[in-house]
Amino acid sequence: MRVATWNVNSVKQRMPRLLDWLDERQPDVVCLQETKLADDAFTTLLGAELADRGYETALYGEQQWNGVALISKVGIEDVVTGVAGAPGFPKPEARAVAATCGGIRIHSLYVPNGRVPDSDHYHYKLAWLKALTEVVAAGPSDQIVCGDMNIAPTDADVFDPAAYVGQTHVTAPERQALADLMSAKDLHDVVRDRWPDKRVFSYWDYRAGMFHQDLGMRIDLMLATVPVAERVKAAWIDRKARKGTGPSDHAPVIIDLDTAPDGDIGPVVPPPSAPRTGRKKTTKLPQSR
Repeated sequence: MRVATWNVNSVKQRMPRLLDWLDERQPDVVCLQETKLADDAFTTLLGAELADRGYETALYGEQQWNGVALISKVGIEDVVTGVAGAPGFPKPEARAVAATCGGIRIHSLYVPNGRVPDSDHYHYKLAWLKALTEVVAAGPSDQIVCGDMNIAPTDADVFDPAAYVGQTHVTAPERQALADLMSAKDLHDVVRDRWPDKRVFSYWDYRAGMFHQDLGMRIDLMLATVPVAERVKAAWIDRKARKGTGPSDHAPVIIDLDTAPDGDIGPVVPPPSAPRTGRKKTTKLPQSR
């Protein structure tokens, strides 16, 4: 079974690329984030195309912002939208949908960004993650918790730790919240487990040539409980989907369970054309310039 997660940053803008990607990669389950469409608009736009490809859908969207979806060829049962006990900002936002697909409880998540450390939105992020942790802890033994987590787990998951000083996504409380989530159900970061020493990113800012210089961060994660992690035969970032005209700023993360149709092909496919291996000076983030 192939499971993927992808922050598409507007499914309407990414529709042709998404459909081509589905045809090329043939995932069984896909978790989407930042769909930016209400459920009826999503269905009008993509419902027939997905049904023709054998997918069922579970949606939790809102107009213009946020939005998550889960599409599956292996069934969708016990759909739950939102996170029980999670705060809103100020109202609940469309940031989580979960369902059982192929016997695995799968969560498609778009974790709040946090914006600025110690801001109201930052504390909302931490509280939201705490509620999610309780939901996952109470869940079944076979789970995948995935999506745009908006947290880089370690300094190895950003191109230059010095560039992120004073920014969200890398602060100790955020990383601790992620660690608490993982420890609550013994979740494994399957991409990092498989490629412990490799430079692996899933997000590159649109600005300042960050993608072409491979100045990115790994914030799109696949976290799996032990029974699922033990089935992983391949785990990789589909960097090809970030290339070309009109891409999302995120690339899909893909794991193959039980069999690997493309083989164990590496952490980033294709690899960066000019990977950055050594840095003599700190590169400022575009928003810091």
